Amino acid sequence: MNKLTGKIAVVTGASKGIGAAAAKRLAAEGASVVVNFHTSKNDADRVVSEIVAAGGKAIAVGADVSDEKQIAELFAKTKEVYGKLDILVNNAGIYAFGPLEEVTPDKYHREHNLNVLGLLLTTKAALYLFPSEGGSIINIGSRVNSVAPAKSAISSASKAAVDAITKVLSKELGPRKIRVNSLNPGIIMTEGFIAGGLANSPMQKHYVELTPLGRMGEPDDVAFPIVFLASDDSRWISGELIIVAGGE
Repeated sequence: MNKLTGKIAVVTGASKGIGAAAAKRLAAEGASVVVNFHTSKNDADRVVSEIVAAGGKAIAVGADVSDEKQIAELFAKTKEVYGKLDILVNNAGIYAFGPLEEVTPDKYHREHNLNVLGLLLTTKAALYLFPSEGGSIINIGSRVNSVAPAKSAISSASKAAVDAITKVLSKELGPRKIRVNSLNPGIIMTEGFIAGGLANSPMQKHYVELTPLGRMGEPDDVAFPIVFLASDDSRWISGELIIVAGGE
């Protein structure tokens, strides 16, 4: 039997990159998956099609998870189709680097409204769907907050907040048997990384040189640990911040 047979998972920001890889891996282990997207409906539908073609179960649900009303609609649809929730992967997020001189309230709120407030509101809305047996919440943070590179003040602050939230909620939700952990990836070869012109760039070369395992990360390098944290294999793990960065 697969590790997640009978489980229901919601993955936010699952149309591409880490979220898409997570949705497919969770489904491969038997979970029924809600593939959340904001603007990339075609990509989300493609992820669902791949899951179904492989014998899994999934639906795509559009929602901006920085908007409380749309978050409520996401979980109303989850309840309508699946009736409950066992696994929440808070993957949706954005980042942008820039010097202090370019910091504006709009740039700050653009990231923090999704990366921090959106994560909190999504988790809050999901709570009523978890069964009495509990479940697992997996937040996707970032290595950036501990590396703290120059020109990353807004992004590093938002991901440091995710670390703090993970620790707090692991204690707050523990009595409900809900485990809360965070995965903090290094640089991953996603569609966004490629679209940003960073593939085969000096930045990529520099990162690979710093990484003991000697390569870029791939979405599956984060998706497999997500499956571990979603499953009973990690039943005694909560409140942990796990770096997934090839040893860097």
